[in-house]
Amino acid sequence: MRILIVEDEKKVAGFIKKGLEEETYAVDVACDGEEGYDLASMNQYDMIILDLMLPKMDGLEVLTRLRDNRVNTPILLLTAKDAVEDRVTGLNKGADDYLTKPFAFSELLARIRSLLRRGQAETKTELKVGDLSLDLVSHKVNRNGEEIELTGKEYSLLEYFMRNEGKVLTRTMIAEHVWDYNFDTFTNVIDVYVNHLRKKIDKNYPAKLLHTLRGVGYVMKV
Repeated sequence: MRILIVEDEKKVAGFIKKGLEEETYAVDVACDGEEGYDLASMNQYDMIILDLMLPKMDGLEVLTRLRDNRVNTPILLLTAKDAVEDRVTGLNKGADDYLTKPFAFSELLARIRSLLRRGQAETKTELKVGDLSLDLVSHKVNRNGEEIELTGKEYSLLEYFMRNEGKVLTRTMIAEHVWDYNFDTFTNVIDVYVNHLRKKIDKNYPAKLLHTLRGVGYVMKV
């Protein structure tokens, strides 16, 4: 899952980015409203965390423009403004949730998970493809009852494949959802990680789940 943070306080942005990356999310950061609007308009994100008090373009304007342009990505407003009217204004402009500073990271994470589930119109906490299962809360992965240890990036990659079971995913699509904005698309990093993942989830099992479509991409299916 890929998240955009639009926050001009570098310490706050860095704290959130580090915490989310530890939870296996791919994270981009914009330090002002204009950059945030451009990134949100040009890229496909699963969620946006948006501060209200931003240089160049304030958060409400960013929010309004995105909604006017039919960008329906879930948006969580994160700001020091805690007056009721500020919360009401943000929600009326199209925000999906509102969290005031200072905040507990655990609450931010819970709100992010809630919004992501809402955006997918489902409340399940486990993904399954054949005898392979992935717990979205504990991050545990099992196949045929055997636990499989994955790195953070392998977990993110597997989650993306499982959420798109049966769909052909190109390397560009994978880069956009699993890596951040600075990813070098001219490297073979994606192929390397896919091979590592395949060894862990397929090598010791007769039924293979992760398939390569040469020259196109990858697909996970039973």
